[in-house]
Amino acid sequence: MSLSQHTVSLATELGTLLVSRGWTISCAESCTGGGIGYAITAIAGSSAWFERGFITYSNQAKAQLLGVDDAVLKQFGAVSCQVAEQMANGAAQAANAELAIAVTGIAGPDGGSAEKPVGTVWFGLHHPDGTISHRKQFDGDRAAVREQTINHALTLCIERLKN
Repeated sequence: MSLSQHTVSLATELGTLLVSRGWTISCAESCTGGGIGYAITAIAGSSAWFERGFITYSNQAKAQLLGVDDAVLKQFGAVSCQVAEQMANGAAQAANAELAIAVTGIAGPDGGSAEKPVGTVWFGLHHPDGTISHRKQFDGDRAAVREQTINHALTLCIERLKN
């Protein structure tokens, strides 16, 4: 996997902000399949601020590794704000990290519906001040949706650390 200069720049900025606080980050990924962790660990010295990542593609993995409630998965589906928030909280708790980013979405080309079309991604962001969720709709093919998701996840973390 090659990273764009923009992605490398975002990951570098995220690392600088985390180091300045003495914090670590963890990530929980579904539709990106480890892309966020890959971007973070492409930065030399990231072991000082990246604790661990979870690739939880299946609902079973989300429940077993991150503590996502089976009832929530059944009621709202894996691509939902509720699951994204539980993924982020579970990743933070399992890694003992101050910050955690989670993504769950439909990268395509199949799997979309009228309610959740291809390109729908939910982001969960755990921070000591609370957990938030955010939905984005991306355009493009599978690779484009995944790249946009990775960049948006890094940007959300940066923005949260700056505020």
